[in-house]
Amino acid sequence: MRHLSFSAFAHTRHGHKLIAAGALLAIGVIAGAAGQQPLRPHYRGTPAFAARGATAPFAVAGARLDPQLVYATEVLHVIDGDTFAARVRVWPGLNVDTHVRLRGIDAAELHARCAAELRKALAARAALQAILAEGGITIWHVGLDKYAGRVDANVATRGTADVSAAMLSRGFARRYEGGRRGSWCR
Repeated sequence: MRHLSFSAFAHTRHGHKLIAAGALLAIGVIAGAAGQQPLRPHYRGTPAFAARGATAPFAVAGARLDPQLVYATEVLHVIDGDTFAARVRVWPGLNVDTHVRLRGIDAAELHARCAAELRKALAARAALQAILAEGGITIWHVGLDKYAGRVDANVATRGTADVSAAMLSRGFARRYEGGRRGSWCR
């Protein structure tokens, strides 16, 4: 079995073919990105921000996150009543796949300790799926979660201005401000 290495580019017979293939790949990626409709993060509130055209890429771990940025988001799947997997448009042509936890709430866990918690967890997940199915998902006030690979954020849909508040008001979640979570087995 032969492996491709960087030294293959220097080979006179195969090097030109590899360079041409790489160039074609790059042209294809650029053409594909150019054909997409760009969805830029935008600022909530103050029109002065929008007038300046201020946008910034999604911050990486350790960087300061601007709580005013709003990101268009595609739901990949709902994990449980307070977390979903998402593809976040952080810059034109740049998407980040991450898990988004709804800020300020806690829903029952699917790896339940009792039958009552499992029933509540299934109901909460179904409720979140229904809310997110409204479409037009945006996230803002994005912060790093205590678990790696996940962010905390406020979430809105086309029909629900605050998904966390909707889950609370419908009884599918309870307030959570960090620390130890209480039992759902009651």
